[in-house]
Amino acid sequence: MEQQFNHPQRQSSIGVLVMFFDTLQQWARGLWPIMVVYAFRFNELNKVYFFLGISVFLLLIALVAYLKYLNFTFYLENENEEFIINEGILNKTKTIIQLDKIQQVDINQSLIQRLIGVYELNVDTAGSAKKEGKIKAISHPLALALKTRLLINDRKKRDAVVNEEFLQEEIIDEKPFIKISFLSLLKVGITSNYVKTLGLILAFLATIYENGKNFLPEEGFNEEEIGNYIDQSAVISSIVLVFFLMLILILVINLIRVVFKYFNYQLTKQNGSLLLSFGLLSTKSTIVKPEKVQIVTLSRNYFQKKMNILEIKIKQASSSDKENNKSIIEIPGCDDKEKEAIFKLLFHSIPEKGVVLKPNYRKLVFSIFLFIVLPLVGFYVIAHYIKPEFLEYVYVLPLYLLFVGLIVYFGYKNNRLYIHDDFIIKQSGAWDIDNKIIEPGKIQAITTSQLFWHKKADIGSLIIHTAGGDVAFQLGNFTSIKQYVNLWLYRIETANNNWM
Repeated sequence: MEQQFNHPQRQSSIGVLVMFFDTLQQWARGLWPIMVVYAFRFNELNKVYFFLGISVFLLLIALVAYLKYLNFTFYLENENEEFIINEGILNKTKTIIQLDKIQQVDINQSLIQRLIGVYELNVDTAGSAKKEGKIKAISHPLALALKTRLLINDRKKRDAVVNEEFLQEEIIDEKPFIKISFLSLLKVGITSNYVKTLGLILAFLATIYENGKNFLPEEGFNEEEIGNYIDQSAVISSIVLVFFLMLILILVINLIRVVFKYFNYQLTKQNGSLLLSFGLLSTKSTIVKPEKVQIVTLSRNYFQKKMNILEIKIKQASSSDKENNKSIIEIPGCDDKEKEAIFKLLFHSIPEKGVVLKPNYRKLVFSIFLFIVLPLVGFYVIAHYIKPEFLEYVYVLPLYLLFVGLIVYFGYKNNRLYIHDDFIIKQSGAWDIDNKIIEPGKIQAITTSQLFWHKKADIGSLIIHTAGGDVAFQLGNFTSIKQYVNLWLYRIETANNNWM
């Protein structure tokens, strides 16, 4: 089994269909404006030439897909400990990945790949903002074997993998020790991502509205008549109705998204690591190695606390914050016992909060000024000097003050930095309370800052930099912050952690 990776080999032969659909999708994205034009002018087209053109187009894509399949090879170079991928049609590309730099290997399966019966394997390191290696069509046993081979970082252990029996022991999956139930996914769907889903809905409605105005005749759109109709209607009843319709729409969208994305979520222990697999139409299988984990975020709101569920987000090393946000590993719908089991595997113990640092009251004052005082002043300035009709909506201000005031207050109340000998925990959030957990030995750098007018009050800010992102704490006691920073820097210099 080991020897099959030492020589260049192609993907599964049926994978040429995956190449075909992938190429078709890429070309369709680039040519969609032309396709829309032809769709609207379909009745004016010569049908013979139209279908002949489509046939030639599909044949061209089939030829490109076959050449992609033919020129794509991958193999392992044992002498230099490298994974090599050759690809390209006219421009040949050779990708060389050092085995000890590999951070993560994912095995995914889209709907097309599931119908064809192949899998996609992605290789990721911390040195690029994209996946360094992608193999789009290999069998599941071969994908498991290759993933296991790529993730054996210890050279001595790699040298020991010389027979099929040892490798088979590496790739055999144990039974899942955690399964996220369908009921837990339903709970997550109705208790999370309200703001994000609302933003997507509003953006979609705004796009429909703007494009709709372009197609509607101007003479049929009388803003004054619509304004008079609204004035004569029950405004409060309309607002309440829209609110409930929007709430129902948000819940439905959240439920569909969560179920499709996280269906049949399973966690399995495999060689000291955490193997995650999930997905309804498009399945994903990824492995999390404890030594590679940078930041673990535990998120929970009031409703989730009452339902005994929470969400865990895992960040590993990444080359940029943008790429890191895309590659966050989420574990939804865990209960407290499942959370403890995951933490014991990732940290070998349950994180404790320890000493607490609280922000100075000036942080609350600044938030009130930024989110309440400035918007109110701006509203009255615009209402008195630019748009007097804004004063008709002054009744909305008490609701704004109540809503934003509660967010600012609870955001300040929940802003804490907990420091333990083995863990640093940053707590934040007004509704969704996040606890970001960092091990001091995985800190890359630390930034402290203090404005000159804060020196007398002895307050300052702290930013902890890791390979998985930054964690900031503002306006805390600066003397305490400097003492802990010196301690963390000492531990970083004396530690010998393998987190890359």
